[in-house]
Amino acid sequence: MALPYAASPYVLSLLLLLSIPAVFLLAPRLLPPKTLPAIPDADETDDLALFRRAVLLSSAPSKDSSAGAGSSSLFGRRPPPKVAFLFLTNSDLVFSPLWEKYFAGHHHLLNLYVHADPNAAAFTAPDTPSFRGHVIRGSKATQRASATLISAARRLLATALLDDPSNHFFALLSQSCIPLHPFPTFYRALVSDNGGPRRRHRSFIEILDNEPTLHDRYYARGDDVMLPEVPYDSFRVGSQFFVLVRRHAVMVVRDRRLWNKFKLPCLTKRKDSCYPEEHYFPTLLDMQDPQGCTKFTLTRVNWTDSVDGHPHTYQPEEVSGELIRDLRKSNATHSYMFARKFAPGCLKPLMEIAESVILRD
Repeated sequence: MALPYAASPYVLSLLLLLSIPAVFLLAPRLLPPKTLPAIPDADETDDLALFRRAVLLSSAPSKDSSAGAGSSSLFGRRPPPKVAFLFLTNSDLVFSPLWEKYFAGHHHLLNLYVHADPNAAAFTAPDTPSFRGHVIRGSKATQRASATLISAARRLLATALLDDPSNHFFALLSQSCIPLHPFPTFYRALVSDNGGPRRRHRSFIEILDNEPTLHDRYYARGDDVMLPEVPYDSFRVGSQFFVLVRRHAVMVVRDRRLWNKFKLPCLTKRKDSCYPEEHYFPTLLDMQDPQGCTKFTLTRVNWTDSVDGHPHTYQPEEVSGELIRDLRKSNATHSYMFARKFAPGCLKPLMEIAESVILRD
């Protein structure tokens, strides 16, 4: 006697069709989630050794030269505080001729450090007096949507801390950044800002807690992965480019607790929400010294027509004195001092207005 339905090809086909959606629904729960590549152990070991040396040899916070505007205007026997310009790049520094003009006559107040991705075959060290010989040893590969960009910034900070005890301000920039004001204007803005605790200089770093993408970014590494070190209410977002004071630079290279969370790779399926370099620095500083930060950046970025997470890229035909003056405008106490993102072809028109606009207030 034949079993009812069992031999029916229509029933079997129906069951097969019904099982396909179930497979798609259950598979993500049964299979481990794929993740982006992690930081190589060898790179992590090298970095830890560098960071330990930087912390041990750096000035203690109590001896920080950031006592206030009075000490920065009358330096006494102390050398004036210097600005460490930290360039993080994976391509040629095409705007080095413009920066050369910007630095001219002020080298006693600044130092330069360049972290160039060794995997960027097109990179050629700038052959200009300011940049020559300033590509740091130990530069390592960087990758978007990974903590390698945090590591590179920390390497630059540690190198600058070790190199010169007079480095007091640490300005992180990219290859697509340009200056908007002459150097003396930027320097005065830094040394005159002493609104932090005990009238110390503050760091200029964007710190936001109400961005609409914050939820997705917090869970980019998986559910509850950031706990207990980084509760959701403490998670922040901000620009990856900043100006840190020395005590905060030491704080960053000394950190292990938060780094152990932020260095974890994101899930591939959440790659679009993985921008760890925009979270690690503002979260760390807001958790440890919120009053010591201005909570806004000095680098102007245009996000009005962003593509794939990249901001607007200015083209040569957009460059003008009017554009520079417009980019300077800010709702904060200080105007913007730098701007990105500029296409390489902008060098020529920028050089044409350098003396008349960029290097003149």
